[in-house]
Amino acid sequence: MIPTIRIQDVADILIMTAILYQMYSWFRGTRAIQVLLGLGVVTLIYFATRFLDLYMTSWVLQELGTVLIILIIVVFQTEIRQALYRFSLLRHILDSREKTQHSQFQDIAETLFRMAANRTGALIVFQGNESLQDLMTNGVIIDSEISPQMLESIFYNGAPLHDGAALVNNGRIEKAACHLPLSVNPDVPQHMGTRHRAALGLSERSDAVIVTISEERGDISLVTAGSIQRMNNPTDLILALDTLLRGETEKPRITKRQRYFSNLLPKVSLLLAVCVFWGLITTRQGQITTVTAPVRLHGVPDDIVLLRTLPEDVTVQIKSMSSLAPPPSKLDLTAEVDASNITEGTTSLRVNHANITTPSGMIITTVSPSSIRVSAENKLRKNVPVKATLKGRLPTGVTFSNVSCEPSSVNIEGPASQISQITFVATEDIDASQLKLGEEYLKNLRVPERQVSILRDSPITVKLKARERRKR
Repeated sequence: MIPTIRIQDVADILIMTAILYQMYSWFRGTRAIQVLLGLGVVTLIYFATRFLDLYMTSWVLQELGTVLIILIIVVFQTEIRQALYRFSLLRHILDSREKTQHSQFQDIAETLFRMAANRTGALIVFQGNESLQDLMTNGVIIDSEISPQMLESIFYNGAPLHDGAALVNNGRIEKAACHLPLSVNPDVPQHMGTRHRAALGLSERSDAVIVTISEERGDISLVTAGSIQRMNNPTDLILALDTLLRGETEKPRITKRQRYFSNLLPKVSLLLAVCVFWGLITTRQGQITTVTAPVRLHGVPDDIVLLRTLPEDVTVQIKSMSSLAPPPSKLDLTAEVDASNITEGTTSLRVNHANITTPSGMIITTVSPSSIRVSAENKLRKNVPVKATLKGRLPTGVTFSNVSCEPSSVNIEGPASQISQITFVATEDIDASQLKLGEEYLKNLRVPERQVSILRDSPITVKLKARERRKR
């Protein structure tokens, strides 16, 4: 049966495609994208085996998928944390740092080109809006102002802190000798060293701007969003830093056509993949399942006692909108009916799809019967005496002159017609042949009627006072 495509389905496909493309843009060129692609292939195989009723293979893949998800969360927790941070709509409000660092680009650029002329290698990270706490490891806290002398001292060949990256944040050098994640992009040119791979690795995972100085070639590169741009003079570097970090320079306008049709191949591929998954999920759309749901009444008034409900179960027909919906054997449906308006006598209550909660991907088509009858009476509370129930013969020479129960009476509650006919409540049977003088016995009370409740939880204490029979 071919599923009917609704406007909600089109929106569902487009939203999922946009989310996947955004994740692809963030993780492109990293280890995470390769793992995500592999996970997507495994998921596709799982749906195919489930559709073809390959029970063993689909079960193995399902169990394996649970382990893989946990493994991915553990291994790629840094990338996941960064992705969630980028999804946050409040991060621009919460990040209220002052942009004081941008006024010193002139001195920084001139100092870096002077270091490049002297073949002094360097790696400087300018933090953007995203936190780099989980990406930059180790490091020595410096917390000093940016100055030519400080930059040259940090990256002087042979200095203790020259081997690593310096982090610039809030207009100050926050740390030095930091380790950065290396890029695993296979397209990185072989002539690029560890500094450039570290800069690329950090730019692929954050919005940081990184400046590198090659110790071998003496050139300066600006690394952002996984791309490297060579800087030819201090002016180019100042303009680039000002554009990327300050944002005051007018950014080039991107037309809607360029926005929608750029990177067309990955967009189309992801769209097709989402369509395939949607087709697999909705393959069995329209399948009708009949289940039985017990009726449960709630909101019963305190002064009313329920006697019976006819019927006690309703038959529900459910249409499955997805192959991911649980099978009928695993459905646990209950018809929750509001009984707050019932009165003494017989009341008819309607039952419809609003009274039954179904799992996602399932729709209720019919509920039969559409109404139930509830019989109820007014509730009555009454205090009645307690009597001990004695069975069997008494010991020879012993008779009972007094049997007392503590407490001597209890409260019972239930339908008025039943409570009015009850004159006492009896204990459980007591074997009279096993009685001993002066002993006390704990016995529970017998419920006189099914609808009657005894308002006492603890057992009754039965005290027996015995005296010997007189000889004639």
